[in-house]
Amino acid sequence: MTISRGRFKKVLTDFEVLLEDVTSLVNRDDIVKQRISEIKSDPSIGRSEKELDSYLRKRGAKVD
Repeated sequence: MTISRGRFKKVLTDFEVLLEDVTSLVNRDDIVKQRISEIKSDPSIGRSEKELDSYLRKRGAKVD
């Protein structure tokens, strides 16, 4: 099988983008865990469910 240099670069670029996306998702979970820990240590951050949801959204967490 022969793969042109241009095609290989495109595949490599696509792979790098996907890898960055996966890394972002994994790190986001860590960020959410860290925020939850912060909230537990300082309950004034989220006095109501609405405030807590707002706090998490501002930090990139998806809140349903």
